[in-house]
Amino acid sequence: FILLGFTHLAQLQLLLFVVVLLVFTVTMMGNILIVLIATLDPALHTPMYYFLKNLSLIDVCYSLDIVPQMLTHLLSERKTSSFTACALQLNLIVLFITSECFLLAVMAYDRYAAICHPLHYATIMTKKTCRQMSAAVWLSGFPVAIGLTGWLFSMPFCKSNEVNHFFCDMSPVLKLVCSDTSIFELLVFIATLLIMVLPFILITISYIYIIYTIVQMPMSESRQRMFSTCAAHLMVVTLFYCTTCLIHLQPKSSLSPNNKKLVSLSYTVITPMLNPIIYSLRNSDVREALQRVF
Repeated sequence: FILLGFTHLAQLQLLLFVVVLLVFTVTMMGNILIVLIATLDPALHTPMYYFLKNLSLIDVCYSLDIVPQMLTHLLSERKTSSFTACALQLNLIVLFITSECFLLAVMAYDRYAAICHPLHYATIMTKKTCRQMSAAVWLSGFPVAIGLTGWLFSMPFCKSNEVNHFFCDMSPVLKLVCSDTSIFELLVFIATLLIMVLPFILITISYIYIIYTIVQMPMSESRQRMFSTCAAHLMVVTLFYCTTCLIHLQPKSSLSPNNKKLVSLSYTVITPMLNPIIYSLRNSDVREALQRVF
């Protein structure tokens, strides 16, 4: 395949390379730092930071799957990807997006258990339960990723070999198939609803209970402290869903291919960088842990 990428911005590709490289560097440093301090500092050996460490691991893997190839293509004239490499990249993208959706739901449940059932929190969120939840999050994407990618790349490609994107995403690759794809597109839509909407519903229900519990608290200081523990997670959820839903749950004609690339750039490059910044800047525990580790 030939990935067209940002060939429509030929004059800006060098500038784009520099910006993306800087963002990628910050992303790697920030997320790896979160993983290290959550592992090394005993004060952060709690369910909330255990799940935060998993979120950073997903962001690291997701960025490594897309950005290095993108940087290479921004500097090269021939932007190619082999059939196998394209299939593997798409498979990993589906896997990591699915895992992140369900992990955000698990993190919301963790906050629900901590705020709504504080006396039972230690028995609800045991180490064993956290490991099982984490394993379920990582494994949840495998059936969907392998199933959809295997089916897509078993179809005949004969329309063209040019993918109008900077990575092998489902929609632009599907446009190159020259057989009937209506059943496959329906299945992709159902899978997208399950992967994105189901966790979002769970997150919404969790926060309805959380907000109701916080409002019932008598002291304003307690309410403020509880809201601050949820603020970072809410910002990450909003950032993730606003960008991914704009791409995956919009009608086909609503965004042009070039606009889709720009939106995709935000959730593949910018969002993984912002997640550790949001958690570290708003969280005194993370800042103190950073000082102790250093």
